[in-house]
Amino acid sequence: MPAPESFPITFDDDANELLAHDPLALLYGMLLDQQVPMTWAFKSPIVIKERLGDRWSPAGIAEMSEEDVVEVFCRKPAVHRYPAAMARRAHGIAKVIVDEYDGDTAAIWTTAKSGETLYKRVSSLPGFATEKSQIFVALLAKRFDVKPRGWKTAAGAFSDTQPRSAADVDSMPKLREVQAWKKAQKAAKKSKSEFSM
Repeated sequence: MPAPESFPITFDDDANELLAHDPLALLYGMLLDQQVPMTWAFKSPIVIKERLGDRWSPAGIAEMSEEDVVEVFCRKPAVHRYPAAMARRAHGIAKVIVDEYDGDTAAIWTTAKSGETLYKRVSSLPGFATEKSQIFVALLAKRFDVKPRGWKTAAGAFSDTQPRSAADVDSMPKLREVQAWKKAQKAAKKSKSEFSM
């Protein structure tokens, strides 16, 4: 897939580079971006990859038992606030990639002919509810130039220019803007898709 040199969403250059060039890392980063700081979520894939070694691939993870994946996620320091639940979702995602996309993570989006199809594929993955799926569609478009017909409709509010999610991070200053936006939305008891006016 077209990739930037780096996806500067963590404070770790190696983690950012992995996200830019490894579709599985990118997908897992998005999976983990829930109830933890965004920078932590997107740094975790490189930790998981290091722990898994040569098992780091959809096929390698799918072949593991669910509980073995849970152990990897829960090992100190844990990769998420809820590592066991996220591990089970990650294991499920690996199985979907193997069963439906021949083990090719990027095929989820590179072969989608429309935004609607892309959204349906992403939202069918374990752990990807409506908002997370919309953000990922927007992230693929804005950061990786994956723009199937109708992607803006599929991404909903996250297709706009307001820095509100991981999809909008293209630099450290932008990361700070997104963090500030999310903090303001939380204070106003509004979701990331709403405006605080």
